[in-house]
Amino acid sequence: MTKVLTIEREYGSGAAAIAKILAKKLGWKLWDQRLTDEICRRMQCDRQHVEQQEERRDPIHYRFFKAFLRGSFEGSLNTPKMGIADAEGIRKMTEQVVREIAVEGDAVIVGRGSAYYLHDRPDAFHVFIYAPFEEKVRRLQLDGKTQDEAIQLVESVDRDRAAFIKEHFEVVWPSRHFFDLMINSTLGEETAAQVIVDSLRVVQDSNTDHLTLP
Repeated sequence: MTKVLTIEREYGSGAAAIAKILAKKLGWKLWDQRLTDEICRRMQCDRQHVEQQEERRDPIHYRFFKAFLRGSFEGSLNTPKMGIADAEGIRKMTEQVVREIAVEGDAVIVGRGSAYYLHDRPDAFHVFIYAPFEEKVRRLQLDGKTQDEAIQLVESVDRDRAAFIKEHFEVVWPSRHFFDLMINSTLGEETAAQVIVDSLRVVQDSNTDHLTLP
């Protein structure tokens, strides 16, 4: 029985909006910003800091600083009090939370490596959402970015995501064999969401256990 849907995406592809529609159609809980909020709550750190570190590798100078703190007696005592939340610490917490969400079920999880953490779960359905470069730039401009800002974001954010996936899962992003469905968001947000729901229904109907989907 399918009870969790993961959404991996290219930056600017409109996946967040599609995921929101999906969660409403399915009557499932959406874990996008809610996931970041939960990680912040558990790690007792600032939300903006977590958002900047999610799906990114630590800068080398920060890794050296972290190693210095952990390598000294006073540093090892004071580090927990400083509340340092590095990318690796956030990654470990993210994995823990994502796995807990999957056990609870009825969840749509956006990004954060969820498709890779849950790839071995038979009750998970994994979707990758993409769009042409020009379309992603256009979407970001509609959100208030300049053309130069949009181009820089489209190029750099996905590069960081690819590096994150390569480092922690040793695969080349997006690693198509991890996904049950890959869909072009230029179909339109509502249409793309319905295609995903229909695909879930087909997969579910092919199994002996059945889940009633809209």
